[in-house]
Formats: sequence, structure tokens, C-alpha cells
Amino acid sequence: MAKSELVKPQLLTRMDFVSDQTVRWCPGCGNYSILAQTQRKFPDFGISKENFVFVSGIGCSSRFPYYIDTYGFHTIHGRAPAIAAGVKLANPELSVWVVTGDGDALSIGGNHTIHLMRRNLDINLLMFNNRIYGLTKGQYSPTSELGKVTKSTPMGSLDRPFNPPALALGADATFVARTIDRETHHMQNMISRAYYHHGTSFLEIYQNCLIFNDGEFRFLTDKETRDDHVLILEHRKPMLFGKERNKGIHLDGNAPKVIELGDEWSKNDVLVHDERDWIIASILSHFTYRGDLPTPIGVLYAVDEPVYEDMLDDQIQKAMKFQGKGDFKKFVMSGSVWHVE
Repeated sequence: MAKSELVKPQLLTRMDFVSDQTVRWCPGCGNYSILAQTQRKFPDFGISKENFVFVSGIGCSSRFPYYIDTYGFHTIHGRAPAIAAGVKLANPELSVWVVTGDGDALSIGGNHTIHLMRRNLDINLLMFNNRIYGLTKGQYSPTSELGKVTKSTPMGSLDRPFNPPALALGADATFVARTIDRETHHMQNMISRAYYHHGTSFLEIYQNCLIFNDGEFRFLTDKETRDDHVLILEHRKPMLFGKERNKGIHLDGNAPKVIELGDEWSKNDVLVHDERDWIIASILSHFTYRGDLPTPIGVLYAVDEPVYEDMLDDQIQKAMKFQGKGDFKKFVMSGSVWHVE
């Protein structure tokens, strides 16, 4: 069912999505920004707040359902995608959102996350990535960089980190995007794009944990360095960046490299972004953890594919057409039946 068919338009404001619960995150945490942008953007969708459901697992991010005035579930570690899938299949008209962290989604919940994306239910997954376990006080996470020194890796992590966008693309996600907690306007746009996508949307949000991993994304947010390290993706536009917009991404065969516009290179040599191109999205996803390439933010990939709950409903309707409407009591009482007294 299309999003516009949920209910008639509602005139709501940000305050309609602010709950009566005191927000209990560390002062200065990037989660505050994510919550605020969600509350600001949701009234624009024009549907009743009772038609939104937020489902979370365990972690700092998982307090989210308490702080936004919609329906919600605070579930168990890593299992939010499974609960969200049940909610969506039980009532496909609901707008279902999973709020999770890099540890919750990619460690104990990794299996649930990849299967949610490959099945392509119409669910929105917001993954807060601070590259650390914040709630349990600073252990390395599945996205911590190689060599990361933490309480659980005092000599540096030996694990190669998960690359979230590449993982999502590998699971055949139909929508993959990234934003940053301090890029508030950009974040609102990405939340909107996720909402209007019909299928599973995976939105990675770089989020600063100022207590246990402060400054992890400073080079992407400080005014002095941001323009030279952030590549803002726009569909059908060349991949330009830099303070003077004079740097671009060029493909040398299949290898991306940074070029500087001038006598040798022109805008015609710059790769043009196409959200529908899986190869381009895959190349962009592998900019992660590379210091010689900028960090892409925006929609890496977005395509329309059949949605799981729609296919399930079609299958049920076909079964009823050829076999008739089932009788549950008759089915249970058929075959061998034992009476226990």
C-alpha cells in the first residue's frame, strides 16, 4: 500500500511527536540531533502519529521509542528487525521504523539485519553508527577501525571492521543512504527519502559518542576540514567536493581517485552519480575507512523492487482463490487428535 493511502492528511507539528519522557542521553550526544530532526520531519508526512511504530533493540539509541510520541517497542538485543517484520506483516498499513546502533545491528543482530534487507519489507532502518559500544562503556564494535584501542582491545583491534553500506548492498537492500548527526538539513532529507521509499530503507547515521569515542567523525564536521572530506551525493550530478568545488571523483578503469579541476582535468572527467547503478553504489561504499577518498553522504542506491508484504498478500489471495477460505478449527482438529484429561 502506498504511503499516501495510510490516512487522510493530518496537520501536526514537531511537538505532537515529543513524548512526556525525560531524554536521558549524555549531554552533547549526537542522538539528540537525530531525535530532533525526526520529530521535525515527521509532521511533513501528513499522517496520524498513531500510524508510526518505532522498534528498537538494546543500546543508547534504543531508548528512542520512549522519546518520540508514537507507538513503539523496546525489544531485546539485536532482534528489533524480527519484531518490526512481525508488526509490518500483521498490519502492513503502519509506517514501521527500526532504531538501532552499530553493535546492536551488526553484531548480535547481524543475521536479522541482513535478512530484513534481502526480504525487502517496507520498513525503515536507522542505524546510529558511533563505532563503539557506548551503553556498556567503551568496548570496540563491529565498525571500529582496525587497530582501535578500547577497553576491550588495549593493544588495538585485530578485527577488520564491517562496512555498513557495502554490507547492505551485499544483502540486496533496495535503499542505502548515509548522513551525519550534525548535518541537520541533510539528515531531514534522508529521513524523508527513506520514508517515501517503498521497500526496506537502510540509513546509516554517523553519530558522535563524546564520552567513549569523541571526535571519531571530527574531520567530517569541523568547518576547517569538512568540505575537503565530505562528498555530498546528488542524483545525476557530478561528484564534486572541496571548499572551491574544484575536486572530483574520477574512475581510472575501475579504480576511483581524486582529481583537481584545472588544465589537466575538467568537469567532464568527473564521475556522475546514479542512484540506480549498483556498481557506482558499491564503489562509493568502499570509500569507507579510506583516508585518500572523501566520505560520501546521501543516497548511494535506490531502486524499486517487489515488496515482501505485497507478495505475501498476493500469495494468500491466490491460495484462497484456488483452495477456498480455510477453517482454522477444522484444520486443528483434523488428523490424529489426543484429548488430555
